[in-house]
Amino acid sequence: MPQNGMGRFYSYKAQKRVACIIFAPQSQGMSDPIKHECGVAFIRLLKPLSYYREKYGTPLYGLRQLQFLMTKQLNRGQDGAGIGVIKLDPDYGARYLARKRSASKTAITDIFDDVAMTYAQLPANTRNDDTLLKQHYAYAGELLLGHLRYGTYGGNSLENIHPFLRQNNWMARNLMLAGNYNVTNVDELFETLIELGQQPKEKSDNVLMLEKIGHFIDEENQRLFSIFKSQGFSNLEITEKIKSEMNLVNVLKRSFKNVDGGFNMVGLLGHGDAFVMRDPAGIRPSFWYANDEVVVAASERSAIQTVFNTPLTDIKELGPGNALLVRKDGKFSEINIVEPTQKLSCSFERIYFARGNDADIYAERRELGRLLSQTVCDRIHHDFENTVFSYVPNTAATAFYGLIDGVHEIIREKQAEAIQEINIQQDPEALKRILSWKPRREKILIKDAKMRTFITNDNDREIMVGGAYDITYGTVNAGTDTMVIIDDSIVRGTTLRTSILRILDRLKPKKIILVSSSPQIRYPDCYGIDMSRLGDFAAFQAAVHILKESGRENLLQELYLKAKLEIEKPVEQQRNIMQELYAGMSDQQISNKVAEMVRPADLNAEMEIIYQSVDYLHKASPLHEGDWYFTGNYPTPGGTKVANRAFIYYMEGRKERAY
Repeated sequence: MPQNGMGRFYSYKAQKRVACIIFAPQSQGMSDPIKHECGVAFIRLLKPLSYYREKYGTPLYGLRQLQFLMTKQLNRGQDGAGIGVIKLDPDYGARYLARKRSASKTAITDIFDDVAMTYAQLPANTRNDDTLLKQHYAYAGELLLGHLRYGTYGGNSLENIHPFLRQNNWMARNLMLAGNYNVTNVDELFETLIELGQQPKEKSDNVLMLEKIGHFIDEENQRLFSIFKSQGFSNLEITEKIKSEMNLVNVLKRSFKNVDGGFNMVGLLGHGDAFVMRDPAGIRPSFWYANDEVVVAASERSAIQTVFNTPLTDIKELGPGNALLVRKDGKFSEINIVEPTQKLSCSFERIYFARGNDADIYAERRELGRLLSQTVCDRIHHDFENTVFSYVPNTAATAFYGLIDGVHEIIREKQAEAIQEINIQQDPEALKRILSWKPRREKILIKDAKMRTFITNDNDREIMVGGAYDITYGTVNAGTDTMVIIDDSIVRGTTLRTSILRILDRLKPKKIILVSSSPQIRYPDCYGIDMSRLGDFAAFQAAVHILKESGRENLLQELYLKAKLEIEKPVEQQRNIMQELYAGMSDQQISNKVAEMVRPADLNAEMEIIYQSVDYLHKASPLHEGDWYFTGNYPTPGGTKVANRAFIYYMEGRKERAY
């Protein structure tokens, strides 16, 4: 052993080098991309259009801010978008409700280019007169709603793009609805609407929620009509009184009774009332902000901060089970609608989808990386001289910074130990060498522009897909270095196997360590993220392989029969049969099997996979404990039902979504 104390630090120096690449939050580079159901943007102008012209130079301030707010949430949906506008106090016979949607990949640009063109075609006197502008320009209104969509289900046709409309000649019966939501008990809601006398045109959560809320809006209108009619008011007087007297709290309480799922839903009523409604477990994110000019709501807190240049402390998180109500007269309040359950906000939202510039998201993702540092250092046997740390381009940077922070902490401890073992006076150069210890950091993987190909052969197509990535040559010492690369998650592993690992192998590392800042995804989601088919999950496939290799394949059939029995029980009584599948398997067993499964047959380097632990996930994000993807502990009974159904579908070879 060297006498300067470095032997403990570089004891594996002569044997190997290590290069670390980390998988960090929100990356869609190394892992297969996952889609999410949507983001919302809502703006209620509290002043006349003339106010915004005078202060901001345009009467279309609301539209401008809506476009900005939607663009800042583009991470939440790139398969389509839609906007809706409602005008307050229109003249009779005048248009007061407008909507525009696009299913293109450039939907936001297309929508607002068209809106701008329509504005530019107006006569100059109309553009310069706020009264005429409101009368003749469809999008000059006080209530504005925007939606971004990922087409995870139902296709990308225009009819599937939010916002949805339920129209009526009575202004207060019109409903415009958009949201980030999935409802798990659509069968029950379908039957409820039939019992109410309706005949829904399809069994989808979009149609069912639109019609259910619409039904109780109709009933509230009729209730008030009957009261005011008995008091001798004329029909015209009743119409105006309904606009100011509608009990929106009662409407929402009846509408969201027995709705199972995750939702951040925004509704605009034709006469000017509006609501933002969040599920009682706080699964889907929802934030709002208000000043004397606007009331704003969105899926992303940082988007509100940026667009309205407001401090974080002024933005509120909508409470679970609560609604933000904005009345026609501009008064607003947050009111509880559904009794909240244990708050189980989606942790995968924090790991993967939310914008990384949110203060809390940034801190959590950085901590996810830092918490992995000890495990990574142990796996490389603290051989930092022969280890190269890198990350998936762009989105992995935050977790990468956290990982490097953690590695620096560990190195400092090693430095302190090494310094105690040397005589600084006799060997000052040893001190310099010890103080120079630091992790090697390189940008190894580069993602180029997407490539289009006319090739249809699957093998050749994989080669072309791999061509979208490149590597930085000269960053790895062939045959001696190990790579460690961080991404948000390893869900399916398809891209790893077909292209990424082969690309990394070009640098001829001795070993590749893939690190996921997310735990193993074992269970389906049913609340808005497109992870519903078990056969797609690398961790689930690994568990099935382990059962087969250990001679316990019959357990699959046993659990299938149990799941069939569970699915017949009332939803509140069901238990998640899938949890028995993983009983007796260690996390390391599954990680090793995933590594074996995703490893290409022609890979020369050694490789392994490190997943985040569930305990460390909660340590990094203590206020967002929804971990059903990893543990199978669903926040609503509907989630458990979906898990059982997903397993049944897998065993029966059915490919459809389990909800």
